[in-house]
This record gives sequence, C-alpha cells and structure tokens, in this order.
Amino acid sequence: MGVVKIKVKLRGYDSKVVDSSARLIIDATTRSGARVNGPIPLPTKRKVYCVNASPHIDKRAMEHFEMRVHGRLLVILDPNPKTIDVLTHLQLPVGVGIEIK
Repeated sequence: MGVVKIKVKLRGYDSKVVDSSARLIIDATTRSGARVNGPIPLPTKRKVYCVNASPHIDKRAMEHFEMRVHGRLLVILDPNPKTIDVLTHLQLPVGVGIEIK
C-alpha cells in the first residue's frame, strides 16, 4: 500500500490571513498525530481590470484595478480519523477558501 495523503489548498486575497489559517491547520493536525509538509506557497494569481475613467471626452483614459489571489498548499501525511474530524470542525478566518483532496 502507498502512503495516504490529504492535500489542503488555501486561497485568499490577503496573504497574512492565508498564512495564519495555514498555521491553525498545522497546529491542529500535529496535535492529532499526523505529519504535515508545508505550507508550500503557490504562485500568486493576478487579475487586472481596466475601466474607462470617463466615457465622453477622455475616452482613452483608463483606470487599472488589480486583485491578487494568494495560495498555500499543505500535505498531511498518515492521517487518522481524529485528523479528519479536526479538519472538518476547524474554524477558519473569513476570506479564506479551502479545498481538501
């Protein structure tokens, strides 16, 4: 049999909030007896939006807005039922998306 792994991806707009939630997950899983690799920083995705400043006279004047999405990857090795229970009942801060595989 192979090694059982759980991959946890965290995404959010604020990197400090994503890092703090990664720390919460690491602390909770180590207390349950599992090993954790990470947090592995994923590439930051940048979305740039261009909006007309004025639609009439200054038609060529554009304002640029950008959103940055920060990501972290945690790999939990040798999880037990207590680890899965801890992950499902964990309270994360607002603004952090979590994907568990």
